[in-house]
Amino acid sequence: PSSSAPPPLPATAELPEAVAVPRRRSHGYAVWLIPILAALIGLTLGVRAWLATGPTVTITFKTAEDLEPGKTKIKYKNVDIGDVKSIALAPDGKGVVVTAEMTQGAQKLLLDDTRFWVVRARVAGSGVTGLSTLLSGAYIGIDIGTSSESRREFVGLDVPPSVTADEPGREFILRSADLGSVDIGSPVYFRRVQVGKVTATRLDADGRGVTLRVFISAPHEQHVTENTRFWHASGLD
Repeated sequence: PSSSAPPPLPATAELPEAVAVPRRRSHGYAVWLIPILAALIGLTLGVRAWLATGPTVTITFKTAEDLEPGKTKIKYKNVDIGDVKSIALAPDGKGVVVTAEMTQGAQKLLLDDTRFWVVRARVAGSGVTGLSTLLSGAYIGIDIGTSSESRREFVGLDVPPSVTADEPGREFILRSADLGSVDIGSPVYFRRVQVGKVTATRLDADGRGVTLRVFISAPHEQHVTENTRFWHASGLD
């Protein structure tokens, strides 16, 4: 029996030639895209935080009572303008140095005669103040001055000022043989209407009398003339 063989290909037929196609390599750019975006976002947030941060100030107090880093605020007209960042013992050991970071725009308040004090609940002869701090906690109050010179290091007041710089009125100096029962914050009356208060008292250098400073609020200061007389009216009277 004859075996069946495939018919021979025509002489003119050509076999297809294989072509090698190189494999495309994936670029590594996508691997670096995420870290670059994260770095850009972090840089943007850092710039925003830097622009929103104001100057740093130091305030020296006799004690750190009621002050706590990261919690105690600095307020002006009951608006937060700074935060206490750290509290350290003064180099001479006679007080504490409070470092605070102010908000952007607060540098205009940091003048040479600006005053700081701790606002806390206080009981004095003139009354009770700072009761709101029993719930919210103590904070540092600020009273801006009138100087044209700026400052970054301050010495805090032991007690709150009786009169702030923006309160309209006029201050007068009185001299007396003794202080009696008058104290800082004691009211000043005119026709039984409170028109002012005592802001400071001190013993004279020669020890023969005392000097008082009284602040008369506007518009009542216009009633104080050269013939005006002041006297001590006891609570019983």
